[in-house]
Amino acid sequence: MDDAERKRKVLREQLRAGGSRLSFSRLTEGEEWWASRQPWLESCGYILRQRYRPGWEASWHGTQKDSLECEDHMMIFHWFLLDATRASDGKPVILKRINTVQFPDEVEITSMLSASPFASDHRNRCVPCLDVLRVPDEDSLSIIVLPLLRRYDDPRFDTVGEVVDCLGQILECVQFLHDHQIAHRDIKSNNIMMDASNMYPHAFHPRDQTMRADWEGRAHHYSRTERLVRYHLIDFGLSTDFGVTRPPYLDYPALGGYKTVPEFQGDGYDKMHDPFPTDVYYLGTWIRQDFLEGRFGGRNNDRVAFSKRLGLEFLRPLVDEMMREDPAARPSIDEVMDKFNALASGLSSWKLRSRVAKENDHPLYSMYLSVTHWCRRLKLVATRRPAIPCPDGTC
Repeated sequence: MDDAERKRKVLREQLRAGGSRLSFSRLTEGEEWWASRQPWLESCGYILRQRYRPGWEASWHGTQKDSLECEDHMMIFHWFLLDATRASDGKPVILKRINTVQFPDEVEITSMLSASPFASDHRNRCVPCLDVLRVPDEDSLSIIVLPLLRRYDDPRFDTVGEVVDCLGQILECVQFLHDHQIAHRDIKSNNIMMDASNMYPHAFHPRDQTMRADWEGRAHHYSRTERLVRYHLIDFGLSTDFGVTRPPYLDYPALGGYKTVPEFQGDGYDKMHDPFPTDVYYLGTWIRQDFLEGRFGGRNNDRVAFSKRLGLEFLRPLVDEMMREDPAARPSIDEVMDKFNALASGLSSWKLRSRVAKENDHPLYSMYLSVTHWCRRLKLVATRRPAIPCPDGTC
């Protein structure tokens, strides 16, 4: 059982222990905001799940069913996000509600990056903006429509080549942003997502992504090598577009998810800094925590949140450079790309096809993964699939 599966199992057990029949029967305040605007959203071409339609009553009422077995128990975790279906083609989407006073540039930057000429650059893996809705009678609120994505590492990586593909795509995306004088300013694990639609022969449910969209069983998937995926950077709420401004590019700190940025410590928060080296630091932090060392959580930061991935130590020298304390001593994103490509090109096919194990995997589970990995590996070698799923970077 991997980290994501373990977390979901614990959550379900906690909900059952807490009397889940009642907890899902009523909409939360955040859900009520969306449900009250269901007719307007439908008129805009977006269909909400049954839970958010007028007159909804919990399907498990008056039955012996456990609420967790019913699709309409699935609540939203974040009040500003809701899943929907685009009426014109049945495409699953995410609606993101944005306070344009609090985040004045997010709608503009997100939509701009999906338009010409940015959209034609193959390095542009910023989340596509499918639509922008202005909320009636709410001058400070807009909704951007995004494709349904999932965490970049769920399901887990099978091979080193798949990790190299992921890192290469995200590094290229940041290079694309920096080439256009745009600093993301909040690169972190949960702002890196994946369009995994190719991996799933049956679409996955937007809220419980282990389940099929039709709630008819678990969502089975292929590996990334078998079915190519595209990674995306999301959340441009803290981003800065310097446009035609001439260097030096300076701005006051935007405190993103990683709080260890050296230049922000002490009185650094009150000073202006170049945000582009900070983006490089954020990238290094993401790679170090999620791939090289693992991450801890819990009240005392003593619980393993994500296990260390094994077999990726070839990345450490580059990560150490990216996380240098002096921003001026960090490599630029162009230098990072050059060094990363040199590292990747130096890996043998055997290394790239090797399995990415996790430090805390149970021995029996690890044995199961090894067997299934080798079955896939022999098949992929026989069919001449590339060891790096997207070797030309155009996925």
